[in-house]
Amino acid sequence: MTSLKSDTEVVSRTPGLFPKAPTLEPYLYVIGRSSIVQWYINSVGTSAIIAVLVLVMSVCCAYALSQIQFPGRRVIYGALIASVMVPSEALIINHFVLMNSFGLINTWGGIILPQLVVPSVIIILKQFFDQIPKEFREAAMLDNAGHLRTLWKIYVPMNWGVITALGITTFIAAWNNFLWPFLVATSDATITIPVGITQVRDVFGVRFAKDMAAAVLAGLPVAILYLLFQKQITRAIMLSAGVKG
Repeated sequence: MTSLKSDTEVVSRTPGLFPKAPTLEPYLYVIGRSSIVQWYINSVGTSAIIAVLVLVMSVCCAYALSQIQFPGRRVIYGALIASVMVPSEALIINHFVLMNSFGLINTWGGIILPQLVVPSVIIILKQFFDQIPKEFREAAMLDNAGHLRTLWKIYVPMNWGVITALGITTFIAAWNNFLWPFLVATSDATITIPVGITQVRDVFGVRFAKDMAAAVLAGLPVAILYLLFQKQITRAIMLSAGVKG
């Protein structure tokens, strides 16, 4: 409601919930006087790449831990479970030093790389792969199918629902991530939406209608995504909460 008010009405002595004269001027001002379009491009691009790569890597890792017997498998799985207890904030300094040594500060690569390993996604997928009867894999092997073909022809299609749900929640988590992009992105060419809206006040001064318009524009894609995929998102959140619990 505030984003549809004029600046004068927002600071009036008798403010109301609903705007007396609704206006889109705050939205037009934000779009025209900030780099929000570029922030959108950065957020969509980095979040989509993160979601796709996380799923591909997690699916392969989960299949290996679930279906392939190799030395150290239990140790690796135990390390994954233990890593869930480590907050991402504890790794910020290490990530920053590593990305700086690679020359990836203020680049999409610097934003994306530290977000590619999500242990909870691997653990959830492994649990689902464990439930598939081994006869499916044995039958595929008899048809001369290798592990990679077996994974993408049998295991992925049979778990497409949970994979889709995890992909959506991974995208939303990457979209909403503030701390890491805030540290590693320093220009409009790489700044994402959560970081960009914190600069709106610096650009516009204290203009609450503009601040609220920027916040609505930042949250709108995630809100639409949630409305379209409520069931999948709820399922993925429940699965993830079960792992962390």
